[in-house]
Amino acid sequence: MLFRAGGERFALPLASVSVVVPPDPPFALVPRTAPPVIGAMGLRGRVVAVVEMAPLLGLPGGKLGPGAGQVIVLERERRALGFLVDGVVGVEPIDPPERPGDGLPVKGLSSLRGAPVAILDPDALAAAAERLFRGRAG
Repeated sequence: MLFRAGGERFALPLASVSVVVPPDPPFALVPRTAPPVIGAMGLRGRVVAVVEMAPLLGLPGGKLGPGAGQVIVLERERRALGFLVDGVVGVEPIDPPERPGDGLPVKGLSSLRGAPVAILDPDALAAAAERLFRGRAG
């Protein structure tokens, strides 16, 4: 699945994505978390923590207005974790990475129709997001 975050294109394996939904502000605050954690929202009777994808990947964040973008929800060990992105581009087959990424959660770099796409590792992405819940950095 292709999506944009921080103005860049990324991909996740479709099998790792549970659902894509519009954000549902206002988000409930989650105390003692790092800044990319936006908060929590209700989804089908469950509470889903939402993390802004761009700053998690080292890109400038905070550019989306309230209710803008989309939330990609990953199911990890019976917990749902949402990632706020600029928008989902679509679902397309992507060739395996042409070269390794510069570190996790970027598994590698590929291209689609001549444009670069960073392929993310869903497990490493979830692990990076979960570290944000262990208290404020700094």
